Amino acid sequence: MKQKYLLSTYKRQEVCFERGDNATLCDSEGKEYIDFAAGVAVCSVGHGNCRLARAISDQAAKILHVSNLYRIEPQEECARRIVELSGYDMRCFFGNSGTEANEGAIKIARKYGERDGSIKRYKIITLENSFHGRTITALKATGQASKHDYFGPYPDGFVYAANVEEIESLIDETTVAVMIELVQGEGGVQPLDKQKVQNLSALLKSKDILLIVDEVQTGIYRCGSFLASHYYGITPDVITLAKGLGGGVPIGVVMTRLKEIFSYGDHGSTFGGNYLSTVAANEVLDILEAYNKSGEMMEHQNYFETSLKSFALHYPDIFTERVGIGMMQGLRVIDSEVLSKIIDSAFEIGVLVIKSGRNTLRFVPPLTISKSEMDEGFRRLNSAMQHG
Repeated sequence: MKQKYLLSTYKRQEVCFERGDNATLCDSEGKEYIDFAAGVAVCSVGHGNCRLARAISDQAAKILHVSNLYRIEPQEECARRIVELSGYDMRCFFGNSGTEANEGAIKIARKYGERDGSIKRYKIITLENSFHGRTITALKATGQASKHDYFGPYPDGFVYAANVEEIESLIDETTVAVMIELVQGEGGVQPLDKQKVQNLSALLKSKDILLIVDEVQTGIYRCGSFLASHYYGITPDVITLAKGLGGGVPIGVVMTRLKEIFSYGDHGSTFGGNYLSTVAANEVLDILEAYNKSGEMMEHQNYFETSLKSFALHYPDIFTERVGIGMMQGLRVIDSEVLSKIIDSAFEIGVLVIKSGRNTLRFVPPLTISKSEMDEGFRRLNSAMQHG
């Protein structure tokens, strides 16, 4: 087996996909699957998207990479578009992943905490069950004790709140930032309460504490609006993006209102924001902006949510609650063993769904998924539930 040359970091399904068409994947044996996972919320414009493929191919024939020692026009254009779509007065830094974007956000906060005064402010409060990445610092920012085994010692300065209400009690003179996901992606597709988030935002502004919003999974229209921050009606100080922005090409962005926070040499990335990734991101934005303006995006999101509700109602003894926003949805399952059986049965019958947290069935399909693909996916899921 060729897998013997890989480290055992993933429990992989025995399948190799060869091609795809929007939300439909085909494996090496010719079997088709409806994809309700989109590479964990990455393939925002679907598989085999001709426009994205053409943009990547055309750019690959010219320049793939030159490094950030030189101007990169598609990077500048991508930054402009992200800032304008956000509606916030910010600047961007490009990396290669959500983890890198979050590392950049943490560095912004730490430098901000040294800008004046005799007390260095360095403490960052995050939430329990949060997930912010796999590098050492982003992993320490992640509020899940099980993720912290083996890899210490970790950087100091991270504190975990049980919920949004508890954050205020953890603030002290060394606190520089609060870092949250508005919908916890790996923590059970759990949306935070809108009013509580708005109250938190106002509190932090009054205390000159930065609000960092990790939109790695919720951003780029995943929750309906371009950013989940729009849905929540807040103006963060720092935002991180990744996943759906590149449509499958690795890219990450940290954006901030602190436009002059970094000086030359404070931060960097060899590959970040190169020609390939930012040309791909610009094409993804073209596709999704048009899709959103046409009204189709919202129509399809509503259709998906209605279909998911209808599916869940057929199995009240298995699904206890529906959670999520937009095309980031989850169904709470009675226990983790049943959840695993559902995922395996769905895979066998040709539909891809994934786990979130301990007992949540997660749905993050391509944003461009068609109604017919939704119908077929839920038909197969019903069959899996009945025969699994």
